[in-house]
Amino acid sequence: MKTIAIILASGIGARVGLDIPKQFFEIKGKSVLEYSILAFHNHNKIDEIIIVSHPDYIFKVEEIVKNGNFNKVTQIIVGGETRQESAYNGINAVQEDNAKILIHDAVRPFVTSRIIDDCINTLNEFKAVNVAVESSDTIIEVDEENCIKSIPPRKCLKRVQTPQGFDLAIIKKAHELASQKKDLFFTDDCGLVKEFNLAKIKVIEGDENNIKITYPSDIKLAENIISVCDKI
Repeated sequence: MKTIAIILASGIGARVGLDIPKQFFEIKGKSVLEYSILAFHNHNKIDEIIIVSHPDYIFKVEEIVKNGNFNKVTQIIVGGETRQESAYNGINAVQEDNAKILIHDAVRPFVTSRIIDDCINTLNEFKAVNVAVESSDTIIEVDEENCIKSIPPRKCLKRVQTPQGFDLAIIKKAHELASQKKDLFFTDDCGLVKEFNLAKIKVIEGDENNIKITYPSDIKLAENIISVCDKI
């Protein structure tokens, strides 16, 4: 059974305040997308990589793949209008009947080999895997008037990261069911599996450095992470 990574790189990254999508912003000589591709390309258990791109930047993704000699990248496809649609496009591009699927946000450039390994190994026992870290902050739930509705116990809360891992049949079914409900919108794929109660979702430990680049301050943090790693 193959293990296939689907890297979602179709966002436009408006919140980061750059004149290009954040996955193409260069940090210390490499684009954010390139760091993400490298993490999966260099992992010995990843057989294939599919990249989902915004249609306006297909050529740029092709250039990155060619220049990096990323021969595990077998397809570069067009994403949808939402993250959910882009993930579905990536899943539908898989040509295998059975496979382990890892879905990763391109703007998390520092996913570790250990996380990827844990996702793949956990899929031997579970059909769905979520990566998360402990929340150091108290999280509040607010109502429509922005007043506190509840304060869940912090020990029960975690912050979700990617990749998220799935048995191909499970995640494909989750997206097929979601596509029939036009008002259903999720920002991650485990949410769909949970919504339709398709499988128990195992949570594995993430990493604080596995940041998602969203705001301008994240660029500086990313530079610091690379600087520290270069010194090790």
